[in-house]
Amino acid sequence: MSASYQPRGPVTLTEAEILALHQKLRDMRHDVNGRLANIVAAAELIRLRPESTAERLKLLLEQPHKAAEILAEFSREFETTLGLTRK
Repeated sequence: MSASYQPRGPVTLTEAEILALHQKLRDMRHDVNGRLANIVAAAELIRLRPESTAERLKLLLEQPHKAAEILAEFSREFETTLGLTRK
């Protein structure tokens, strides 16, 4: 069961806050895309050069965790910016 979030009150953002949130969203999207590209590249290198499997697996296995960290950090910042609290 997922947590429910409620704003502490009316949510009003300034133009600067909206732009900052948008920039953070773009940065997050870029970072996650980079992690996904690393996964694809490592898998392709493993396919093309199976002898490189051991060294590529470390990179491959780190990426989902790093992507999840990026998403969690953005989520925390988003909740803070909007004043959301867990209900």
